[in-house]
Amino acid sequence: HSHSHLRRHQPATMAEEAAAPLLHGLPDEIVVWEILIRLDPKSLLRCRAVRRAWRCATSARRFLLAHHARQPTLPIVFGDRYRNILALDHRASADAQLHTIARLDEDFMLEASCDGLLLLSKFDHIVGFRTYLSVCNPATSQHASLRPLSGFDILGMYPHSPTGEYRLLLQRMNYMDSSEYQIGFYVFGLGSNEAPRYIGCSETKLALAFFNVPVRLRDSLHWYPLEYRTESDHLEYEEESKLVVTVFDTIAESFRQMRAPLVSTNSSIFKVDDMLGICNCNQALEIVDIWVLQDYQSEVWDLKYRIELRLDELTKLRGELEGLDGDGNWSLTAASGDGDVLLLVSFSHWSFGHWLFYVDTDGELVASFQDLYACKHRFKQTLVPHDLFTTLEGHAVGASPLI
Repeated sequence: HSHSHLRRHQPATMAEEAAAPLLHGLPDEIVVWEILIRLDPKSLLRCRAVRRAWRCATSARRFLLAHHARQPTLPIVFGDRYRNILALDHRASADAQLHTIARLDEDFMLEASCDGLLLLSKFDHIVGFRTYLSVCNPATSQHASLRPLSGFDILGMYPHSPTGEYRLLLQRMNYMDSSEYQIGFYVFGLGSNEAPRYIGCSETKLALAFFNVPVRLRDSLHWYPLEYRTESDHLEYEEESKLVVTVFDTIAESFRQMRAPLVSTNSSIFKVDDMLGICNCNQALEIVDIWVLQDYQSEVWDLKYRIELRLDELTKLRGELEGLDGDGNWSLTAASGDGDVLLLVSFSHWSFGHWLFYVDTDGELVASFQDLYACKHRFKQTLVPHDLFTTLEGHAVGASPLI
């Protein structure tokens, strides 16, 4: 009796724990693929401390990839003069829509976002170029330094499907250090010790284009519209009759063009689930059209929404706005998640400050936020381990540039 009493109070061996179910009364398949996989990354990290078997089940790569796929892709907004990076979750209640992704050390800026990874840089305004570049995963607080890539513009970050490597598409537009680098486009693998690899100049006009934040779909990056530098050093958009979506195939490493709906240049591209979308508004910011590429192969666009914006009603501050000196600046971007389209309308005024308004496709105000700045980057959390953090020098957890 005394021996059996002792056995009941001894901790389970590794073999006994491995044989025990993850949760009594439920099959492991249900616990892993119907319960644990639905947890947000923060809760999932906490549950790993419950039992060794839970840690093993939630650390498997197959599970982490499936968990990442379930995470929403959320718009990024900035607070505290761009030092706070936040995600706007339109699915949450009004008082829980903002989630802090990271707080940056001073002078850092966001260059790109891809699969839960953020690319951050520090720009030295005195010397006039980027002096520091870092990649980080806010969900795990990992970060590592990259070579600064001075003299290059970063056009986008993407996973290279054949190798699993994360890469940067770069552009070089000036003649600095022309003996080493040519004007044109380059590819750089994150974690690589090699210099950026030249992939060509494409057409001359494209080499002089200024790219905005791309949309990644079907192993390609998509931009719309593009700005071009003219001989008089001014910026201009492509003629309306020639508007196209510019596409970079990350596998073939080549550029091509797709048909775009004939809309004005006051437009931006975004992702609607697994389709391309274009948001266009008139100069008065009163009517917003949302076009969706229903058939990628045949390049057929449909006008899915026409939204009437009532700017004076959006603010709910008509009296204050009427007393402002000047009209202030309005801007608009679109995002999507779970099939819904949302509009982020920004208003700024030198005496009034900054406001961000979240509007639905009926033109109704859903929420408003003060002192927040919208951007076109998106964020999708991940706990998938990336080899690049352990192979790069300066790999750390919880240190600068993250506070």
